[in-house]
Amino acid sequence: MPTVVILDYGSGNLRSAERAVARAGAEVKVTSDLAAAEAADGLVVPGVGAFAACMAGIDALGARQVIAARVAAGRPVLGICVGMQVLFEYGDEHGVVTKGLGLLPGGVARLTAPRVPHMGWNSVEPPPGSTLFAGMPANARFYFVHSYAPQPTPRLLDGALVTRTTHGEEFVSAVEKGRIAATQFHPEKSGDCGARLLRNWVATL
Repeated sequence: MPTVVILDYGSGNLRSAERAVARAGAEVKVTSDLAAAEAADGLVVPGVGAFAACMAGIDALGARQVIAARVAAGRPVLGICVGMQVLFEYGDEHGVVTKGLGLLPGGVARLTAPRVPHMGWNSVEPPPGSTLFAGMPANARFYFVHSYAPQPTPRLLDGALVTRTTHGEEFVSAVEKGRIAATQFHPEKSGDCGARLLRNWVATL
């Protein structure tokens, strides 16, 4: 059974993520222990709330280097919600730009949509060859709660598998690049499809 650490840096839906990843077939530990985060077969970076607050929590813990080192070594990392957003180069919230981890190209900005936040169920458009969405029905829907998202820019599309969703505008709802996997939606709140996605990820560990 693969080991997964859910990184506790003061932000995130930790317990429901823990239960969901355990149901997907992993031995899961929620911890702020960086040695455990480094050693685990898979690392989940959760996140809720503001980009800047999540980055402050990651930096206060000293986790930036551990996450980057895992990616550089080709070791799996899964970002969820703001945990996905912080993998990008920056977040622009209320005109304040905060530096992210810089592991994915581009930035995160407020959605241009009639209703923000984007809250509730929505469909996704995964690319051919996606591992995360393997075996999913064409009408698979996932649960979103967010006001900000990355955009499908040419730099991101070059070398990554990018899943898209439309809410007012098209945005990036998932990314697969090397051993980085990331979802803007919450798979742990997304019923059978979310459970299948987590099983798909755990199967890669």
